[in-house]
Amino acid sequence: MTLVAGEFAKLRVAREVSPFGYFLTDGTSEVLLHYTELVGKKPKPDAELDVFLFYDTEDRIAATMHKPLITLGEIARLVVADTHPRIGAFLEIGLGRQLLLPLSEQPELKTLRPQPGDEVFVKLTHDKIGRLVANVATEEDLSSLTFRAPESWKNNWVEGWVTKTLKIGSFVLIDGGVLGFGAYGFIPAEDRTQPLRMGERVRARVTFVREDGRVNMSMSQRKEVGRVEDADRILDFLKSRPAGSMPYSDETPADVIKQKFGISKSAFKRAIGKLMREGVVTQEGNWTKLSAEAAQQAEN
Repeated sequence: MTLVAGEFAKLRVAREVSPFGYFLTDGTSEVLLHYTELVGKKPKPDAELDVFLFYDTEDRIAATMHKPLITLGEIARLVVADTHPRIGAFLEIGLGRQLLLPLSEQPELKTLRPQPGDEVFVKLTHDKIGRLVANVATEEDLSSLTFRAPESWKNNWVEGWVTKTLKIGSFVLIDGGVLGFGAYGFIPAEDRTQPLRMGERVRARVTFVREDGRVNMSMSQRKEVGRVEDADRILDFLKSRPAGSMPYSDETPADVIKQKFGISKSAFKRAIGKLMREGVVTQEGNWTKLSAEAAQQAEN
C-alpha cells in the first residue's frame, strides 16, 4: 500500500511517541498522527484508525482524524482565507491549515483575482513534487455536476458564484440548493454593471434559458423597469445640479455614462427619452436641462 496525500487511509496504531503523538502504519510505511490531530479517545495499540493524509509544514506526510472539505480528485467550493500577491490565494479546507490556489490558476488582471471571503470552485490535486494544491475547476469538471435550468427561471433573479471572468463576459455557477452544484449561467460584458472577480458572489436576472439548459443573465433590471429607475436617478441628479442642467446627453461617450451613472448608454438614452416625452427635460447640444416647469417644481 502507498500512502498518498489527499486521500483517506485505514492505518494501524504502531506505537505512541511522547510528546509527538502516534505512529501509524500500513505494514510498510509509517506516518505520524500528532496529538493535536486526534479526535475522540486516545487509541489503543494495534487499533485501526481512519485518517486523512496531508503534508505538514515541513513537507512530511502526516495524518489527521479531522475531516477535510475536499479530497484528492474531488471538486468543492472553498472560501478564500488569505491572498499573497506573488504566491496566490489560500483556501480553507477544514483542517486548521490552508490549501494554495497558485497565482498561475488565477486571472492575469489583479482586480479580477479572488479576495478573502470569495468562494472558488476547485479540484484537489498534486503539484510537480507531490504536494497538495488546488486547481480551478474547469467547465468540463463542473458540467457533470450541474443541472438544466428550468424555463420558469426566465426574468427571475438568481444568485451564484463567478467561476471565470473574461472580456466577453463572466461565467457563473448559480446556486443549486439541494439539487447539487447548480446551473451554468453567463453574463455578457454589456450586461455587467461592474467588473466581476473570480469567486465573487453575484446576483443577476435570467434573460434567456438556452436549449442546453444554461442561461444568459443580466445584472440590470428589465428595460421597462430599469427605464423608470434610471429616469428617477437622472432626474434626482439634475435637481441637485446648478440651474438644473448637466453636460451629459445622447452624444456623451458610453464610458463616461457608465462611470457617472453606472448604466449603459442605451439605458441612459431610454431614460432620457422617457423624461423628454413627459416634458421633464430638454436637450440643447451636449447639455440636458430640466424643463422650465420641472425646474420651478424642484424649487418649490
